[in-house]
Amino acid sequence: MLITAAILAIFVYGIIAAMLGTILPDISQRFSLSPKQNGNIALFQAIGLMVGSFFVGPLMDVEGKQVGMLAGLALVAIALLTLRGAGGYQSVVLAMLLLGIGGGIVVTAANTLNADIRPDNPAVISNWLNLFFGLGGLVTPLISAKLFHQNPRALALFAAILAILGLLASVVAPFKPPSGTVSFQFSAVGGLLTDPRLLGLAFLLFLYVACEVGVWNWLVRHLVAHGVPEGKALTILSLGFALGLLIGRIAAAQILTHLDAKTVLIGASALMAVTTYFMLSSNSPGVAQALVFLAGIAMAPVFPTTLGVVGATFTGATAATAMGIAVTFGWFGLAVSSPIIGGIAGNDPKRLKKALLLLPAASVIMIIDAVLL
Repeated sequence: MLITAAILAIFVYGIIAAMLGTILPDISQRFSLSPKQNGNIALFQAIGLMVGSFFVGPLMDVEGKQVGMLAGLALVAIALLTLRGAGGYQSVVLAMLLLGIGGGIVVTAANTLNADIRPDNPAVISNWLNLFFGLGGLVTPLISAKLFHQNPRALALFAAILAILGLLASVVAPFKPPSGTVSFQFSAVGGLLTDPRLLGLAFLLFLYVACEVGVWNWLVRHLVAHGVPEGKALTILSLGFALGLLIGRIAAAQILTHLDAKTVLIGASALMAVTTYFMLSSNSPGVAQALVFLAGIAMAPVFPTTLGVVGATFTGATAATAMGIAVTFGWFGLAVSSPIIGGIAGNDPKRLKKALLLLPAASVIMIIDAVLL
């Protein structure tokens, strides 16, 4: 039941992570939103993710992981129902801020369960669980288009129902009891923020999320600028990158039963550097799809394996706080990635190739970071 609760939570987050890009065209048209307002909606969701993941850690270390999971899923359900009934720009912004806070809490809470489910190798469980994040992101556009005919209110209600089901599963799941206020001291947070092990892991997440968001947000525009039809570019993204992430995490869960997690992080970072560089060098749709698929496989283990290492390294009264700090750094990568890439590219889509070379450059830094770990 604990595994079921964690799977539902991660799957729900995968759906809401992909939801903004799926529903934004309809919302923009319905409420006559400007590109700046669209950007603000995404920004408030990113701010919510950072706030939720950072502050839920100490709460869970005092009150228990179940409290965090219940609070996160409840906020997600409330935010989705608010979004479903939104009557204008302000209510959409509020809904996305709440959705970000709830999503940040859910990701942090679910990933603290890795070490509880399999204490000897939490990275394996982390890769299996985060497979469902990729699955949620993959099916959301399909469900929206085929089942709900691009109706954002129906999609929001569907996701809210899943969040409520996850909430019910978390109510009955056998969570470990909280460490309590006697064990946890808020002064320990400062020590964690200066711990070189946690900072190294958090910086790895920052770089990785910036790279992954760079692919999700900019790859299609890069391919279109170099002559690939938009429909084909979207297929390359979904059946290339998203599928690569799914298959890569299945493979990583098997590999991690034989190799040390930090070795896997070094190897994955090196493969990211190579595959993302060559991915940007091809204008042939067939070759590009193959390279994007390989890039997805290379990237797949990094996020869940890093969280697994956090869970294995930091245990006891500050375990959830350490996880929250690490995840918050990841969301910061999400917040800054697209503005930096867009700023380098400027108004010329063909300059995106130069801007996206930040991906292999960041991957090289990830190799150094992983070696230092």
